[in-house]
Amino acid sequence: MFRAAVRSAGLVARAAARPKPSLAIRALSTTPARFSDAPKLELFGPGGKAGEVPTEEEQATGLERAQILAEREGIELFDENPLDSSRIGTLADPIKVLSYEHNRIIGCTGSPAESHELLWMNLTQEKKRRCPECGSVYELDYQGDNEIVLHDFVQQ
Repeated sequence: MFRAAVRSAGLVARAAARPKPSLAIRALSTTPARFSDAPKLELFGPGGKAGEVPTEEEQATGLERAQILAEREGIELFDENPLDSSRIGTLADPIKVLSYEHNRIIGCTGSPAESHELLWMNLTQEKKRRCPECGSVYELDYQGDNEIVLHDFVQQ
């Protein structure tokens, strides 16, 4: 029994050690950046200098770096304020949720705040959502541009 386990572990280790065939892959994210005339965002920091501990601004990348640079300019990049929990939304007067996307995930803790466990809901433009625990109604207040289609690759 022990020999069989050792033998099967050896087969697994040899299979993992075999080199996998490599494919020439070019990231699609690099193609539009080369051909567009849009200004290039500095989403990669310069990194820390040798022998020093880098600052948050130097080592941050991506959305975190964009948020740090926006805060340095005094701009709030992401809305981190909680939803209105001073009242319960009704079908006639729902709680409006600002969004620049066609859908948004929201969490309800009830009214007054923290009156029930946090329940997550996927809110879309098509219909209002009612919290199954407290009955509060939420509606997506879409502020984006309907002409812009996100996440679609358009060939020119």
